[in-house]
Amino acid sequence: MQPSLLDKASPYLLLVLTTLFWAGNFNVGRAISAEVPPLGLSFWRWVVAFAILLPFAYRPMKQHWQLMKQHIGLILVFSLLGVAMFNSFVYLGLQTTTATNGVLMQSVSPIIIILLSTLIFGDKANGQQWFGVLVSLFGAGVILVRGDISVLLSLDFNIGDMWILGAVISWSVYTVLLRKLPVALKGLPFLGYSMMFGLVIIFPFYLIETLNGRPMPSSATAIAGVTYVSIFASLLAFLFWNNAASRLGANRTGQFIHLIPAFGLTIATVILGEQLQSFHYIGMLLVAIGLVLANLKGSVLGKRKEAGA
Repeated sequence: MQPSLLDKASPYLLLVLTTLFWAGNFNVGRAISAEVPPLGLSFWRWVVAFAILLPFAYRPMKQHWQLMKQHIGLILVFSLLGVAMFNSFVYLGLQTTTATNGVLMQSVSPIIIILLSTLIFGDKANGQQWFGVLVSLFGAGVILVRGDISVLLSLDFNIGDMWILGAVISWSVYTVLLRKLPVALKGLPFLGYSMMFGLVIIFPFYLIETLNGRPMPSSATAIAGVTYVSIFASLLAFLFWNNAASRLGANRTGQFIHLIPAFGLTIATVILGEQLQSFHYIGMLLVAIGLVLANLKGSVLGKRKEAGA
């Protein structure tokens, strides 16, 4: 099988771009939460993304129809976890919680991914990977608490945080289970089918939200928000993430979630004119160091043991 354009790209670059897009998604979701209903945003982001993808994915989806039917249960699980639950839960959470609380909880996703990989597939992260995870987590924490530990005491958790936690868990399971996806379905066929089934799952809940007095507005804000999250946070991000996860594995891929706080603050700085302070630079440096440690091929400690054997 000839490698696709994504297969030729660096998986690390794909993950950096994905987390950049998702940092923007988090900021957009919070910024328009008062005007745009959460399930409306979730539903229409996938409608637009699927409409853009379909001309490219139709033929591969048709070619792999029989294979998809053989794995329909697995595809439905991915559609539920990655398309329907994750995004809907994030937008529901952002209705009542702060972006800081939300991103703080997302920062524990890499740890959940490693634990699930161990429980489900028997994977074992080495000491170097765990150290890298903890360094990145600490760096994300430095950014989120603005270098002041007392900020943790002022964080107020509510029902919105529970929605975000549900999103974190669903995405962690999604990422770990990606290894079970047949190679032939990866890329456009998988994304097309997962979007299609995910839309079917979201639709009744979107309809209930609309009938309960929160219809999707046709304002410029809503259109701009849906356009961004459809193209960048949905279509491109999922293609990039899925491809990278299939090449690097869940444990290494999951560490890049720690980039979301750093990118989120950078976006806020550019758009809102906020000034970066020393703790921002310290936190981003720690995140970068942790990512390098967690993704080095082979454990340094393991190599020393082999050398001494």
